Amino acid sequence: MDLRRKNGFTLIEIMLVVIIIGILASIIVPRFAGRSEQARKAAAAANIKSLAIALDMYELDTGAYPKTLAELSPKYLKKLQKDPWDQEYHYAQKGTNEYELRSCGPDKNCGGQDDITE
Repeated sequence: MDLRRKNGFTLIEIMLVVIIIGILASIIVPRFAGRSEQARKAAAAANIKSLAIALDMYELDTGAYPKTLAELSPKYLKKLQKDPWDQEYHYAQKGTNEYELRSCGPDKNCGGQDDITE
């Protein structure tokens, strides 16, 4: 009988596969690491644009912007969402024909550099 033929993998073969997977992961992971934050910012900007459209439709129908975003539901907006960082969108009416709409961004503090506005 030939004792050299065995079924299965040797330790060296398994180590080579683990090393190759590690090298591939070290190349791929850094490329996608910053993408999740970019995606959240893009989602917040898209949500702000849709809220701005709903606000403008409300203003066309009533002649003034609402006092709160809650007044948009359900006729102008199906559901009032939170931003991607699980915070409320900040809305402030400025006069009868102006408003400010923003997400405070990743740091969750309004007025910073990372705020997302219309």
